[in-house]
Amino acid sequence: MITLIGRTRTAVVEPRTGISLLNLAKEAGVDWQFNCSRGTCARCRCIVAVGADLLAEVTDAEWDRLGEEELEQGYRLGCQAVIEREGTLEARNKTYF
Repeated sequence: MITLIGRTRTAVVEPRTGISLLNLAKEAGVDWQFNCSRGTCARCRCIVAVGADLLAEVTDAEWDRLGEEELEQGYRLGCQAVIEREGTLEARNKTYF
């Protein structure tokens, strides 16, 4: 199961490989902040508390926007963090704004 935590809404959804955390949140009606969906604005920044190993590798856009320190802490961009394997995952939208 995947738990997605927005500003005021939380949803638990079935994992689907090949889809980003942002797209899952949008489909589930979670108030996940975003502007561009391309990895340039970083509003969809999130902290993955559980299950980071279920996601695809960090993208160049994430390296550019977040940097090594934030990535090591478990931050990802929701639009870039694509589910690669099924399992338990928890992510909270943690925008800078």
